[in-house]
Amino acid sequence: MKFIVSSTELLSHLLLVGRVISNKNNNMPILDNFLFRLAGNELNITASDLETTLDTVITIDQVDEEGAIAVPAKLLTESLRDFAEQPLTFIANTTTHSIEISWAGGKFNIPGSLAEDYPAKPALKDITATLLLPANTLLDAINCTLYATADDELRPMMNGIYFDIGEESTSFVASDAHKLVDYTRKDVKADKVATFILSKKPANLLKNILGKITESVKVELDSKNAVFTLPNYSLICRLIEGTYPAYRSVIPTDNSRLVTVDRVDLLNCVRRVSVFSNQASNLIKLKIAENELTVSAQDLDFSVSAYERLNCQYTGEDLEIGFKSTFLCDILNNLTSVNVLLKLADASRAGLILPVEKGNENEEILTLLMPMMIGA
Repeated sequence: MKFIVSSTELLSHLLLVGRVISNKNNNMPILDNFLFRLAGNELNITASDLETTLDTVITIDQVDEEGAIAVPAKLLTESLRDFAEQPLTFIANTTTHSIEISWAGGKFNIPGSLAEDYPAKPALKDITATLLLPANTLLDAINCTLYATADDELRPMMNGIYFDIGEESTSFVASDAHKLVDYTRKDVKADKVATFILSKKPANLLKNILGKITESVKVELDSKNAVFTLPNYSLICRLIEGTYPAYRSVIPTDNSRLVTVDRVDLLNCVRRVSVFSNQASNLIKLKIAENELTVSAQDLDFSVSAYERLNCQYTGEDLEIGFKSTFLCDILNNLTSVNVLLKLADASRAGLILPVEKGNENEEILTLLMPMMIGA
């Protein structure tokens, strides 16, 4: 196998695809490699951890010999990091598995491995659903939900983003049982209902790719896997098995206390005041009366406390409610509207936090946050 490729173009693809490779491949050392396959003028680069496989394609202008070989991922990536833009000549001997990479000022040699030892990527058996998503829509959905996923070994279905695909709209949901995000798009529909849970690793991989493209993404499903087809990239991943909780049943519909407040002002206020909260609980209290919101915290162990008042628009009876400051900051930091609406019931029931201004007329963003118990 012999070809010439741009150093910066090759490195950019390797860095993105290399995110798939796990640090724990003790049982299959071949997975510490990239699989290079050159056919025609297309160089296909594959990385896998068995559960997630990512392919990328680079168009090669000068090809002298086709072939396939497995290349040590870390060694290749690290050796290319400090190269200026220049052509690299890549020569691989598929008999001895030796690889030579040369440029105007030098060369280095890398030991490769047999391409046939690299595991074949899974193929979809019976496609149950197909969906076409604009890249920016899928990126927004991941950005709005990924932070709310859990790390729960006992309930693995909570560790990913739930795609609830319907004939009228599609919801993207994430929850860790303390907070919940429901991002709904009215302009994303399918001919038939389908659901699946996308784990965090492929979601993060997609997030890194989607910002670079403007075309639509094709999503295909079978009972165990999903394939995301993008320009020059293909991602196939194993889906999380299990039934996602009935998230709609936990969303309150009768929270009558309504607080409208500047999102950034509230976020910065919570950050400042939470410094004085108990480090174990991160409890902060919101006291709302008339058109004033008071955020307070204290740590009795260290005899420190703080409070700060904000102007707001409030409808309802006076209320004091507690939240975990880190969760509240997560939600406020991942919304983009100027103002947020807090819909509250009482100190013991979940509160809703919604953006007042919509970024897109076809989207609905709802976040839910469970309260914490506060003293008398």
